Amino acid sequence: METGVGIIGWGTYLPELVETAADLAPRTGIPEAVLREKMGIRQRHVAGPGDSVSAMAAQAARRALERAGLPPEQVNLVISHGSEYKDHVVWNAAGKIQHLVGAVNAQAFEVYALCAGAPIALNVARSMMLADPSLRYALLAAASRENDLINYQNPRTRFMYNFGAGGGALVLERGARRNLIIGASAFTDGSLSETVILTADSVGDGPEFMGDVRGRLDVRDGEYMSDRLGEVSLLNFVRVIREAVEKGGASLDDVKFLGLVHMKQSFFAQVLEAIGLTPEQSVYLEDYGHIQSVDQALALALGLAQGKIKPGDLIVLAGAGTGYTWSAVAIRWG
Repeated sequence: METGVGIIGWGTYLPELVETAADLAPRTGIPEAVLREKMGIRQRHVAGPGDSVSAMAAQAARRALERAGLPPEQVNLVISHGSEYKDHVVWNAAGKIQHLVGAVNAQAFEVYALCAGAPIALNVARSMMLADPSLRYALLAAASRENDLINYQNPRTRFMYNFGAGGGALVLERGARRNLIIGASAFTDGSLSETVILTADSVGDGPEFMGDVRGRLDVRDGEYMSDRLGEVSLLNFVRVIREAVEKGGASLDDVKFLGLVHMKQSFFAQVLEAIGLTPEQSVYLEDYGHIQSVDQALALALGLAQGKIKPGDLIVLAGAGTGYTWSAVAIRWG
């Protein structure tokens, strides 16, 4: 029988502090109803002083390992695919996560593709594990608190007001017989590579420096970004989702659940409709916001908890990140 790689554990971590749409309204100048109904922000979690990227990722990773019933010493590979706004700059967060969870026998490195990172990291890990029989167990962990990098008085970054904080993790097994990864796809439109950058020109009324980081995220050419994404984003989501399932010998008609990054409600509905799914075949992260490449593990956990994912289902986890990259991974659950 052909060797497969499957998901045997998953876990999330969410900080205790919660901000609601009512909390955000006076900070952004956007009415609470608009934040809730159009932007899909009912509430989001906000990191506390001890919630570094490595700490939140490690919390989620411990829960994923516990669910998998796997001692951390058996992990062979640790991949961090979380935010580049992390504990330190020019630094490998995977090593700290490895240390915090006790995966003392693993190699550890980062894969970074912003909000498209989770499906890509899953494909990287799967490919490495299939090529190298010594890599039996892999831990993928991510965390983000990029809401710190937003100037809420800057209307150009309005689409990033949904950023929240938290961590997510998945445990993979080579030779698994359940929850198998069957295909993955990604695509990048580099013409959008510099539309969103970190710059000191958009600090607002907050501190200029936050640890080693200076500035806030800003949009350099909002008109071009809006026009270009309007032309290609839906098409590229459908493209990578279709390619991922077709690589696994399936079709879009076979997909039963789609786990997506958080986005405004109207576009979320468009993506589901284009794939042929209903809102009941996904989860909308209105109580969590957008937690970068944590969203996929969170959507998976919520889909399972809500009974929306059943044994035998073909599910897809998909994302898109500035740069601009779209990604998807197809999994045969159960």
